[in-house]
Amino acid sequence: MTVFAPDSLELNRKLPLWYQVSQSLRASILGRAPGAPLRLPTEERLAQHYGVSVLTMRQALKELETEGLISRHRRRGTFIEPDARRSRPVRLLGSVDTIVAQQSGERTTLLGHGPAAVPPELAEYFPQITETTAYRRLRHDPDTGEATNWAENFIHPGTAPRIDPADLERGWPMTKVLRDRAGVRISRITDTVEARLADPGTAKLLGVPLLSPIMHYTGVTYDQDGQVVDVALIHYRGDRFSFSVTVEAQLGN
Repeated sequence: MTVFAPDSLELNRKLPLWYQVSQSLRASILGRAPGAPLRLPTEERLAQHYGVSVLTMRQALKELETEGLISRHRRRGTFIEPDARRSRPVRLLGSVDTIVAQQSGERTTLLGHGPAAVPPELAEYFPQITETTAYRRLRHDPDTGEATNWAENFIHPGTAPRIDPADLERGWPMTKVLRDRAGVRISRITDTVEARLADPGTAKLLGVPLLSPIMHYTGVTYDQDGQVVDVALIHYRGDRFSFSVTVEAQLGN
């Protein structure tokens, strides 16, 4: 059977190899020509093609399988899903320290905390759990005192007892509290940013007109076991923030 031929890749040693391989193969799959074969080469051949270990290749394939772009079958091989959606969110890689740095530097007011039902839109992140502990904070520009954003964090009940609200009141980002105080071994954080309009509560907290543009951020934090320990919903003033991504290119000699 004819197999699919992915594009070549020049590896950048500054980024994890599995991530680079998964993104390169993802681009090859989504940009394939009509009628191209759906069967992928074996793990060994793909690893040789990209110049990585079989373990690295396996991790890259797992990422694409989770995304729904490929399916893997014992003894049959790995296949591209023919009806996989071509339009999917771009996934960019950063570090936990980057997240902490981005959330630091603002004056914080703790609006309240306590038990809260899992919002229906977050139910997928907390299976078999009906109640979390919610923390609500309002952040201000340290120079002007102007409200810039407000955040809601929904914490897994197994993690919440290790969180000291005093750390949040002194301005620590929740990511830092989870990692440095609660002892959570964070494996990854998935960020989503989208445009929304200010609802009455957000408009009042941020001091903006109703239905003003708001940058809505959702951050899902996973521990080492793949369990969600925190879902953060942050509402930024649209006239005070922008979303910028820098992508480094590997230049040849």
